Amino acid sequence: MIFVGEGALLWRAVQHTLDSGLAVDLVCGPAAARTARPDVPFLAATDANTVAAELAAASTDGLVWSVNNRMIFRAPVLSTGLRILNVHHGPLPGYRGLPEVALVYAMLRGEREFSATLHQVDAGIDTGRTLAAEPYPIGPNDPYHVVLRRGLQTCHHLFERCLPLAAADPEWIGEPTPPMRADGGGYFGREALIRLPEHRSNPNFGRATDLGFLAGYLPELAAALA
Repeated sequence: MIFVGEGALLWRAVQHTLDSGLAVDLVCGPAAARTARPDVPFLAATDANTVAAELAAASTDGLVWSVNNRMIFRAPVLSTGLRILNVHHGPLPGYRGLPEVALVYAMLRGEREFSATLHQVDAGIDTGRTLAAEPYPIGPNDPYHVVLRRGLQTCHHLFERCLPLAAADPEWIGEPTPPMRADGGGYFGREALIRLPEHRSNPNFGRATDLGFLAGYLPELAAALA
């Protein structure tokens, strides 16, 4: 298996895979993502498409996990035959794009539930076939930093649940999942990030933008809210 991404969520997934007795062929991510696993092969890249050949050559099972990954897979990788499974923080197709931004908008809209979703990557952005989902609650008084931490824990739990299924069958078609909301605005990218200050009059704005101790980990979001 190959892993693409960065941060603690990525390395928790790598560690769980190793602890499960499964092989990790390669981890690919920004150079700063290289951490305390010198025993795991690491390929530094800011665009996975530029190292598509290296990814294909390293793979022993044709499976790529995208975890906490901001790189967008394009034709160079998608044409290799590798199957890419992305752990997305948000219900699809209603909350595509940057998860940390989508969550703010979900809270502004008074959503009482969010979810982690596993989907197969295609040529779109968060548009591929949904394989599994795991919802979690948003309390009416929960601040953003509490909800985000809950969501990241849910993402990891979803990965743990789906890892053995995908490992046993690389062509695994997923679990039966209930219909997921198709509304919510669709795509939340950098334009949605820039527009966040326009919602200061929303009664949920305070708790939906309460980054707490996570502000240092979300510099773009913190800057947009400043």
